[in-house]
Amino acid sequence: MMTISFLLRSCLCSAVRSLPKAALIRNTSSMTEGLQPASVVVLPRSLAPAFESFCQGNRGPLPLLGQSEAVKTLPQLSAVPDIRTICPQLQKYKFGTCTGILTSLEEHSEQLKEMVTFIIDCSFSIEEALEQAGIPRRDLTGPSHAGAYKTTVPCATIAGFCCPLVVTMRPIPKDKLERLLQVTHAVGGQQGQPIHIGDPDLLGIEALSKPDYGSYVECQPEDVPVFWPSPLTSLEAVISCKAPLAFASPPGCTVMVPKDTVSSASCLTPEMVPEVHAISKDPLHYSIVSAPAAQKVRELESTIAVDPGNRGIGHLLLKDELLQAALSLSHARSVLVTTGFPTHFNHEPPEETDGPPGAIALAAFLQALGKETAMVVDQRALNLHMRIVEDAIRQGVLKTPIPILTYQGRSMEDARAFLCKDGDPKSPRFDHLVAIERAGRAADGNYYNARKMNIKHLVDPIDDIFLAAQKIPGISSTGVGDGGNELGMGKVKAAVKKHIRNGDVIACDVEADFAVIAGVSNWGGYALACALYILNSCQVHERYLRRATGPSRRAGEQSWIQALPSVAKHCDVTCLLL
Repeated sequence: MMTISFLLRSCLCSAVRSLPKAALIRNTSSMTEGLQPASVVVLPRSLAPAFESFCQGNRGPLPLLGQSEAVKTLPQLSAVPDIRTICPQLQKYKFGTCTGILTSLEEHSEQLKEMVTFIIDCSFSIEEALEQAGIPRRDLTGPSHAGAYKTTVPCATIAGFCCPLVVTMRPIPKDKLERLLQVTHAVGGQQGQPIHIGDPDLLGIEALSKPDYGSYVECQPEDVPVFWPSPLTSLEAVISCKAPLAFASPPGCTVMVPKDTVSSASCLTPEMVPEVHAISKDPLHYSIVSAPAAQKVRELESTIAVDPGNRGIGHLLLKDELLQAALSLSHARSVLVTTGFPTHFNHEPPEETDGPPGAIALAAFLQALGKETAMVVDQRALNLHMRIVEDAIRQGVLKTPIPILTYQGRSMEDARAFLCKDGDPKSPRFDHLVAIERAGRAADGNYYNARKMNIKHLVDPIDDIFLAAQKIPGISSTGVGDGGNELGMGKVKAAVKKHIRNGDVIACDVEADFAVIAGVSNWGGYALACALYILNSCQVHERYLRRATGPSRRAGEQSWIQALPSVAKHCDVTCLLL
């Protein structure tokens, strides 16, 4: 990276030393001895409290090292040019517009008496992390520093500071992702954790080849884009506040602050060791979770796989399907849940009790997380499910009603119109579909119970919604089943036909992205709720979510903490909590 080195002395040193060491980030070995890089923002004193709060609310891109009176600090910046290049010192802003680049602030001496200097930590080095992880650096397409991008992810707004998050990207070989995250966590602590792994469009970045700052870093065919928060977010903050006068370090340039103010290297505890999991292919999306949290979910997966009916469901199990489904749901904003298996076709109602309780348990926890949640059921069973929801509200499982929809479309166009606003695949109403013990369509177009009895006359074509979702980017799906004839079990239909009684006839032909196998499908719904609880209690995963989606995702932060005990009380899920 092209830099210019400035030496900060006296007042700034004391300001930085006064900060708690726990708040400081480890410096890297490639830095100038005794110094670490940082960027500068100079603002009117009247805006200083708000900007300090803004940095505290957005610690990912803006880890604040200290602040000091500008009139005392800036005259003591003595230039020590980098041998590779000589960069300008500060950009000047007037009412949010950059009006020039200055190498001296002498003409602003009077204004500086009423201004405050903020020092933002830039010590985390992605390049050093790549080197330690043994990952080759990709070439820049231009002479500037590695590119940075404005996103559509909002920073936490404080007073007049309202701006998008700025990120920087490095392409990483797919098989090196986990190793890289282990190194970046160890080297940079919280600052080293990426905010997003995968398709840049999920951050609102339209073209990686056109960064807003710097030069594009070329991607190879097997590379995955990985994004970190960038201190250049400070420039967007300066622009947003429209101060009558402000100064900031230019992109690619840093100042140097004393290295002895920085804490020792971060320790990667077992609770922080990250795992990386793909949760979507279109768009490409990866999530992260700590190894201990992932192991808890795996134990859940084993617990619900007990086969009380000795039907041979062990042959259907796929490793980490529960974990990946829960990770995908954790990232979702709007979820559609379906259930209903009218296996008792001579009774009224014909539904079995397996399915609806698990669906309500999952819906309750999704609701508590602040996610939009709806259900879609058979038209003939609408009143039944409305009564179930009303009862769940009375018992305190659900806090508020959830919409209950029906679908009786006849074509893929109808299904697409149901899923998307105005039928536009670019505007899906839901980003995750979940089927829990829902009758699934067999290869011959019929629906069968375990005894090979055709129940098609009792089932609406909700399978078409799942089939349509397969061709709409941004919608993932999960199927929960205990016998292979449930919606979503098409993912394991070969094993169903081989190992499950009557499997060659009853096997569901419609697959979901994730197939959760349980001895009783209700257990699968409960386990998804438990897994979401584990993930949202995991510091590594929770921080990744918060930084990638902005402050709005924590709307349900308080309610989810109490949600699972309430679900457990009414749904016999207590055994899964431990």
